[in-house]
Amino acid sequence: MSTQSAQTPVPVFIGGEWSVPKTAAHTPVFNPSTGEVIAQTPMCGADVVDQAVQACEAAALDWAETPPIERARVMFRYKALIDKHFEELAQMITREHGKTIVEARGDVLRGMEVVEYACSAPELLKGEVLENIARGIDCDVIKQPVGICVGICPYNFPALVPMWMYPLALICGNTFILKPSEKVPLTGVRLIELLHEAGLPKGVLNVVHGGKECVDALLTHPKIRAISFVGSSPIAKYIFEMGTQHGKRVQAAGGAKNYVFVMPDADFDNSVKGLVDAAFGCAGQRCMAGSTAVAIGKAGDHLLPPLAEAVRSIKVGPTDRDPTAKMGAVISQQHRDKVAGLVDGSVREGAKVVVDGRTVKIPEFPKGFYLGPTVVDHVRENMTIAKDEVFGPVLNVMRFDDLEAAIEMSNKTIFGNGACIYTQSGKAAREFRHRIKSGMVGINIGVPAPLAYFPFSGWDYSFFGDLHLQGREGVMFYTRQKVTTTRWFRYGEGDIWHKE
Repeated sequence: MSTQSAQTPVPVFIGGEWSVPKTAAHTPVFNPSTGEVIAQTPMCGADVVDQAVQACEAAALDWAETPPIERARVMFRYKALIDKHFEELAQMITREHGKTIVEARGDVLRGMEVVEYACSAPELLKGEVLENIARGIDCDVIKQPVGICVGICPYNFPALVPMWMYPLALICGNTFILKPSEKVPLTGVRLIELLHEAGLPKGVLNVVHGGKECVDALLTHPKIRAISFVGSSPIAKYIFEMGTQHGKRVQAAGGAKNYVFVMPDADFDNSVKGLVDAAFGCAGQRCMAGSTAVAIGKAGDHLLPPLAEAVRSIKVGPTDRDPTAKMGAVISQQHRDKVAGLVDGSVREGAKVVVDGRTVKIPEFPKGFYLGPTVVDHVRENMTIAKDEVFGPVLNVMRFDDLEAAIEMSNKTIFGNGACIYTQSGKAAREFRHRIKSGMVGINIGVPAPLAYFPFSGWDYSFFGDLHLQGREGVMFYTRQKVTTTRWFRYGEGDIWHKE
């Protein structure tokens, strides 16, 4: 791919070839740190989607017949190339997303862990067999590809989320269409360049770009069999309903409202550090952000002073230029205004802003999309900011007299991604783990996002579908099971070694 400029359309990748589609509509790709346009994403329609499907279809049979060990070898080579270009990819994420270089490296690393997991394809794809389910009758189960699969990605993790999807889909023998977020397409394009360099056959993976028209074409195309999605819960619900109505298998991960409980007996130094990382990492733009601190009993009075001090010390700045910046801009001016508006509303509803990031400015880059880290205390469960996913650098603080009341409150949320507790009490931790209605739980861990070999196990309004992303559930999602029951009545005539 040639060097990107502000007016360069981002190419699609179809049948092993990069090209710029002929489309009238484009959407700008910004550098959030400066507010500058760095590229243009084409808004592809059903015609481009159909070309990608045809390329998948042409490559499907040969790839499905490729032995799992050979598919795994592609992933081994791919992993080596990601290692080689690791810093380049991280810098690219920082430029188009705005997260710090440390966070961007984590983005690449966590995605690469899925590639490493996919390298174990021969083990992951083994079936099962049982002899003598009845006398002389055996039964076995094998895993076969689903067909053409699709990945529709959000902007917040330009490397990790795509790599949640296509490595497992590919090693299972499927062909794949990737639609990166139109806001951050450059990292995804570079990742697929490297995958092609690793030896993936032409047409096995294709890349398209676009908005709702493109997504709807993917959801309704009759030859597409499975859809993976990560994004907001309303869109996840739409993806699930539209996809399943058109006969597709769907896994759609949505948003969250993740609570971080702090007990009176907690280690407050580590609790503060964990809360700061959980709430303000990636400027709060992640579905596992610890966006609400739940202080139990006297914990609030102990927690707030060091927490406020730590938050005020976070340096906000242009992450692509200042390696000392600890937090970058949010993805767009519109999103910055939305998050600031939720803070404004919390004040009107009676909350107290302890640390105010709404006035943060970076004089060198006045057009950057900056919102400083913000702490809002005395948030009540009926407030808008307590119910809506903020998806920005805002930490709510809620106070409860006891653990029972706090668990009852948190279990009323419509979401179910993550929940954490800081405590030195095994009893409190056990009670919390057992009763909290979330799919991912942290005990003295602020962001309990699982590694590649465990499922990303959201519940309720945080996930639509049955089989989650990552781990063995990911392998199950991208395969169909075929069960064969076998009985033989007599030896064949060709069995000359057998004497009657």
